[in-house]
Amino acid sequence: MIRDSIKAAQIAAMKAGDKPRLGALRLMLAKLKDRDIELRTAAQVPDDDTLVVEVLQKMAKQRRESIQLFEEGGRAERAAEERAELAVIEEFLPAQMGEDETMAAIAAIKAETGAASLKDMGKVMAELKARHGSQLDMSKASGLVKAALA
Repeated sequence: MIRDSIKAAQIAAMKAGDKPRLGALRLMLAKLKDRDIELRTAAQVPDDDTLVVEVLQKMAKQRRESIQLFEEGGRAERAAEERAELAVIEEFLPAQMGEDETMAAIAAIKAETGAASLKDMGKVMAELKARHGSQLDMSKASGLVKAALA
């Protein structure tokens, strides 16, 4: 399980004295614990790896946005810190689909659902997320779906 590998990496970082990596790993585990607490009252709880991937994808997206904002603001040192955190987060995410693979998946779903216009974008996006949600950056996929249906 991904959560166990994050905990093992935390222990290894402690032993190695790698403070930046340890900080990122602790942050990841804290976010996971927050999410676990949120889900205590939920009727349906997703399996653990799905939950971990969702949390890590959200964290990665936040880091990418922060990097962009720090670079625009001339804060290169903060952008470098965020890049280091992003690298640690991405270690634990499943391999992401490339643009060609994503386009092939979109074409297959488009053919199956009979989607022909932008009105069908919701159907295609829902099916794409159901099948490949953990392997895609859905914001990039959204642009590709829109282009495919236009």
